[in-house]
Amino acid sequence: MEVEEYKYQSITRSIIGCSMEVHKFLGNGFQEVIYQRALAYELFKAGLEFDREIEQDIYYKDLKDPIGTRRADFVVAGKVLIEIKALKQLEEVHWAQTLNYLKAYKLEVGLLINFGSKSLEWKRFILTPKP
Repeated sequence: MEVEEYKYQSITRSIIGCSMEVHKFLGNGFQEVIYQRALAYELFKAGLEFDREIEQDIYYKDLKDPIGTRRADFVVAGKVLIEIKALKQLEEVHWAQTLNYLKAYKLEVGLLINFGSKSLEWKRFILTPKP
């Protein structure tokens, strides 16, 4: 049995493999939704359970009512969040968005995947909950 170096490594490895397949076939230059639909197909073929575009309430401090909502592109196996971009280049604001989504969804592991560059880009995020 393989020991995982990173939390949910086998899931994230499968997601990255699926993303590579999508990018290999489509290349760059499409809108985000095209990559999202293609990735959903590849995740399904890989046997990964996932939910798409789950709406999550955003709370502020001790307010009882949410101040808004956000939608992550995918949550895989109830454990790994995926945020998809189709941009020429990722910037720190996209990293911040992914980290904020992890907090909002109360998940520890996320992938930011960019299909918009010449080569597929991805960044893995781990959010360690504060005690």
